[in-house]
Amino acid sequence: MWFPLRVKFFLFAVLLALVPLGLVGNNLIRITRDELISAANEELTAVAAQLAVDLDSTWRGQLLAPLQVIRNGVDSPDLDVPQKISLLTLGIAQLPAVKALQLTVAGSNLPILITDSAYVRQLELTGIDPLSVLRLEVGEAQLIARNQRFEQPIVRQIEQTGDWLALLVLPLKTQIAGRPVTLSAQIDLSALIKLRDRHPFAARGEISLIDATGMAQLQSRTAILTDRAIVADAQALIGTNAQAVALQPYVRADGTRMLGAYAFPETFPWAVITELGEDSAYGVVDQMTRATAIVAGIGFAVAGLGALIFAQGLTRPILRIGQAARDVGQGNLSIRLPVSRVRDEIGDLALRFNAMIGELNERIELMKFVSQGTVSAIRRADAAGVARVGERRHLAILFSDIRGYTAFSEQVAPEVVVDMLNLYLDSQTQTIRAHQGDVDKFVGDEIVAIFDGPGMERRAVECGIEIQRNMQVLLAEHPDWNLTIGIGIASGEVVLGAMGAQDRMDFTVLGSTVNLAARLCSAAPGGQILVNTAIRDATLNANAAVLFDAQEPRQLKGYAQPVATYAARAKPVA
Repeated sequence: MWFPLRVKFFLFAVLLALVPLGLVGNNLIRITRDELISAANEELTAVAAQLAVDLDSTWRGQLLAPLQVIRNGVDSPDLDVPQKISLLTLGIAQLPAVKALQLTVAGSNLPILITDSAYVRQLELTGIDPLSVLRLEVGEAQLIARNQRFEQPIVRQIEQTGDWLALLVLPLKTQIAGRPVTLSAQIDLSALIKLRDRHPFAARGEISLIDATGMAQLQSRTAILTDRAIVADAQALIGTNAQAVALQPYVRADGTRMLGAYAFPETFPWAVITELGEDSAYGVVDQMTRATAIVAGIGFAVAGLGALIFAQGLTRPILRIGQAARDVGQGNLSIRLPVSRVRDEIGDLALRFNAMIGELNERIELMKFVSQGTVSAIRRADAAGVARVGERRHLAILFSDIRGYTAFSEQVAPEVVVDMLNLYLDSQTQTIRAHQGDVDKFVGDEIVAIFDGPGMERRAVECGIEIQRNMQVLLAEHPDWNLTIGIGIASGEVVLGAMGAQDRMDFTVLGSTVNLAARLCSAAPGGQILVNTAIRDATLNANAAVLFDAQEPRQLKGYAQPVATYAARAKPVA
């Protein structure tokens, strides 16, 4: 469907006014949202982590430490059995959270049990047998000892009362009749429940303690929370000593969007989960959105009026510039705009556009004379330009040289030499690029190519094999030229970077690996590919369809000892 340029200009002017406003408003909203997300996640993570620490410190400081003191007293060889029982009775009286203390002798069915009398009466009033709740059966004590679960709390809930008790078993050094003795305690966890429920965050968010099955802990009612995404994430990390982790927004099964974090106490195999609804965290964002919409409406009206006033006088030259821009985008760099209004902004724009096309054409032509590595180095350069520095890299280097070139160039016209070089070098360049290589430079009839990245040795060898195959085709097409190719390939550490004078540099590679590839190329007869040991080993490890024929070690220029070389060729087709 066709739209007049005037309408397009109108829409363009409106968008020109609205898009920056929208972008600014959107950025403000996004920044505010991100800050709110960051603040919420920091709060959620901090609360979860602090609660995990508080759970550990409360357990160790208020509950475990006094029991350890009692254990040390019971272990004292200076106390007889009655005195140790008195110590247990005193411990029950002094520690409100401890509801029962029990000494269990291995192999005996008569443990010594001291209970909190007030708690016993409370259980009896609800119709519960106190011994079924507070006594540790001998078999259970033996199982705990067998599994080495000493000093690890085993948490359970009494369904009739809703109380949460932790069973803690401590081994004793003392023995009775030569049998091991354990001290066990039934501990009321009301202190931990108050620690969670009285936290300030509980007034605006949710705090949950879940075990590895996803069941909520220290709650009045049993609840499975595995339908929450954050619970599923935390379950897999319980018991792995993971740190607190902030989460991105997630959605509950009922559609409520939430933010959450979790942390893991050291004492209990739980996760502390803190959750906050997005509505609570992002309320200010809705207000900003409404204000941005009002300002956008005003901007739309102003932009529309201005566009209608100025569209008439600007449509024609803009249309020409637009058409020229489309032609340039399609690769037509010969187009030029007619300049008839050089005294105003549109005429100046046409002049600059024509100059831009000329410079763009020059740059495109110049890019044909440099390697891809040079182009990449220029793009990475800062305001100071390309730095004359080098970096050590592990690369594969390929040298390719035409055999018989000197004699050929002396026998034919220079124009034929140039045509031949362009044909041979173009064929090799296309093959190198097809194997993800980069032509570093042309040195007369020689090509230097670089291969980088995974599988570079295999790609370099396969490239060399394909070059030789293509050269056979060219030789068949031009038998009178009698030209072949010798190729040398080596891999190893090189120095890669921009080198040269301040006003004339070359982006290339240097080093012993480059020299070795050049020497192998010089030693390779026409139609052969010589490689070093590193190339052979890497290509064999890549299971490439390439065979390597070991050659006699060669004495290469610049090397004191003969160098092991291998002739590469394609595997015969079965």
